[in-house]
Amino acid sequence: MQYRRLGHSDLEISVIGFGCMSLPLEREEDCIQMIHRAIELGINYFDTADLYQKGLNEIVMGKALSVKRDQVIIATKVGNRWRPDGSGWDWTPRKDYILKAAEESLQRLQTDHIDLYQLHGGTIDDPIDEVIEAFEILQKQGKIRYYGISSIRPNVIREYVQRSSISSVMLQYSVADRRPEENVLDLLKENNIGVLSRGALAQGMLAGKKAQEYLGHSPEEMEAAAQLLQGIGIPLRTAAQSALLYVLNHPAITAVITGMSRMEQLTEIAATAGKEKLTVKDMEMLQDILPPKTYELHR
Repeated sequence: MQYRRLGHSDLEISVIGFGCMSLPLEREEDCIQMIHRAIELGINYFDTADLYQKGLNEIVMGKALSVKRDQVIIATKVGNRWRPDGSGWDWTPRKDYILKAAEESLQRLQTDHIDLYQLHGGTIDDPIDEVIEAFEILQKQGKIRYYGISSIRPNVIREYVQRSSISSVMLQYSVADRRPEENVLDLLKENNIGVLSRGALAQGMLAGKKAQEYLGHSPEEMEAAAQLLQGIGIPLRTAAQSALLYVLNHPAITAVITGMSRMEQLTEIAATAGKEKLTVKDMEMLQDILPPKTYELHR
């Protein structure tokens, strides 16, 4: 496994991160075994959110990671509050809520600190200074080590870059979603802010799932990209590994966060870090098939 420092923090995280949202929580023991196996394979970054399965995701992670706490970096998210009747959730970017939610996440995760606490979304109309104040209070209290945001909105990202001490931004980035290449990735790189990429497999379509329209790319374009990823991988890599390596090739990217629900997925994805990189020609062919789009909103 390879490791990279997350922005200006002192967190050295595995280039493959475990996105825990996809864990099959109905099989708790299987989930715990997968998490422990991931650690054996060198993965040290585990990402969840208080929103996932109404907190149950954090609970299972807490059970799995509490016995290996010194070996792992735990990241979770805040900002979406479930309604009392369970019918959905509301966006709540308020200081008092963030402080309360952090305490609840700490209890579920069975830890006295969260390594990376992330705002789970964000709009330009949020009380951004209030959100920042909440994170910095938690940081001073030692309840979180670093904070960041999870957002694809350029205008929101710019505000936090200018007004806060965020260590990271989690955003969607893949061969099929190159919108961050327009200016966001360069901005974050210039400010020494780590980038955690999600969605690298484009809902699985770049790794074998049936192609359909995706962010303005036709099903035919998506299928062609999947076939090319498969072709350039054989015999060195799988299509999924090639798709992940495309993302990791960008100098702004710290790690790619991938959901895994089966042990064989974990084995394949974790092995990506040791695979041969894509060539310049490989990269160019992929970019020709799926030319970049730009963000239409929240610019």
